[in-house]
Amino acid sequence: MTEAIPFTDNYSDLSNTNGYQFEFHCERCGNGYRSAFQRDSATTGRGLLRSLGDMVGGPLRDLGNAADDFMLNRGTNSTAKDRALAKAVTEIAPNFTQCRGCGDWVCHEVCWNEPVGQCVRCAPELNDELARLQADARREQARERLESTDLLRGTNVAERVVAACPSCGARTSGGKFCAECGSPLARTTTCAGCEAELPESARFCPECGTRTSGS
Repeated sequence: MTEAIPFTDNYSDLSNTNGYQFEFHCERCGNGYRSAFQRDSATTGRGLLRSLGDMVGGPLRDLGNAADDFMLNRGTNSTAKDRALAKAVTEIAPNFTQCRGCGDWVCHEVCWNEPVGQCVRCAPELNDELARLQADARREQARERLESTDLLRGTNVAERVVAACPSCGARTSGGKFCAECGSPLARTTTCAGCEAELPESARFCPECGTRTSGS
């Protein structure tokens, strides 16, 4: 009877037709370790049998095909794979500990709080937790201070904003002239009757009613 093998939900099976290999992952940070590749001792014999079958044909070819089917169907219930997985677990297990707080398998290097005996999710490292709380406090204080700061001081919010230069089409970032071509962003003309400044689209002077030359 095959013995029970730990690490049942935090590993990936990288095995192929040549042998067995497994990759174990920390259930907190996602990093992990890959076990050494274990070559299947029967692979060479099956390969030889398949080669002979291709040359000779007949029963040997049938045996070679049966060997291939065995390789494809051996799945996770193969005793050879169980032995390989058990060996990989023995190799990799010292790098992981199962947290009794949450049950996750976590890596020693990053995610294990040794003095407390729990993972850093259940028992965060003091300095790491303090740094996180300080960062949260700075963000909150910055938000509060920003809300009481006038960011529009000196800006005429009623003034018409031109998003693109009417001459060259370049995007603008404020000001009266285009930073790309130097053209005025708000094109104006002068009334022929009273010399009042007129917007480009005006058909009549708003001061004296004179029709503009472009209308």
